[in-house]
Amino acid sequence: MVSDEPTTAWLSRLATDFGQRAREVVRLTTSSGAELAVVGDVVVKLHHPRTDAAGLAVRLGAVTRGTGSAVWVQPLDDRPRQAPDGRLATVWPRVDVLATTDPDLPWVEAGALLAALHRTDRGSVRRLPAQGGPARVARALTRVRGLDHRSAPMLERLGPRLVDEVAASAVAASAAGCTPVHGDWHLGQLARTEDGLRLLDVDDLGTGDPAWDLARPAGFWAAGALEDAAWEGFLGAYREAGGTAVPLDGDPWPRLDLPARCAVFVAAVRLLAVQPPHSADPASALLEACARM
Repeated sequence: MVSDEPTTAWLSRLATDFGQRAREVVRLTTSSGAELAVVGDVVVKLHHPRTDAAGLAVRLGAVTRGTGSAVWVQPLDDRPRQAPDGRLATVWPRVDVLATTDPDLPWVEAGALLAALHRTDRGSVRRLPAQGGPARVARALTRVRGLDHRSAPMLERLGPRLVDEVAASAVAASAAGCTPVHGDWHLGQLARTEDGLRLLDVDDLGTGDPAWDLARPAGFWAAGALEDAAWEGFLGAYREAGGTAVPLDGDPWPRLDLPARCAVFVAAVRLLAVQPPHSADPASALLEACARM
């Protein structure tokens, strides 16, 4: 719970603009440094302080135009607001966010939905910034240098090699042109709505190589942290729905290899950052995969 009376009062007033009666404001900080304020059926996202206002406005426009409603949870307001503390805020309906502990995860539906995002008309997203997957690798490398864990030296040796590979592949990746990319795709970025599964979190929406959106499930499967049936169902549905990140048949790994390795590295660093120092078994499958790299 965050104590900030001016911002909490502002959040309560903002929620009333969208039909909510005065009620308790529940504020939760996310792992990314953003904050969610829940007021009844309204969720206000207070974005990370480094969020660019113009970029956020373009992203909101991209998800509300054209076929965006068939892919994204729709905001209640298509423009960012500014909270009293200076952070940018966006307003959303309260939805049923997918829990990764669900016994029957919708991998097939998720693959088809991601393919629909990647098939979005490029003209409607041309003003979006570059997607942030590659930059996340560099941030993870900075983060690992401050970790107190026996695996940190191994990750410190791996990180620069991945950063260099990403830089070397940048020219080839530019051939993906204006393909819309979620930028931080995983199952926790999905919500169940009356209209079916929809994407959440526009903060990293951009254009670039769509293979980066498949990187996390691909990397987790290669590391042994995702079951064969889940990965095969996801990839098969993505291909059947016309997803552009990989060929429609044949070996997908020439496109997925580097993004998948980067996703495993980033996820391992994140998990170690919340593990107690010298924990006996932290993120073992991901660390073993990093060691093999």
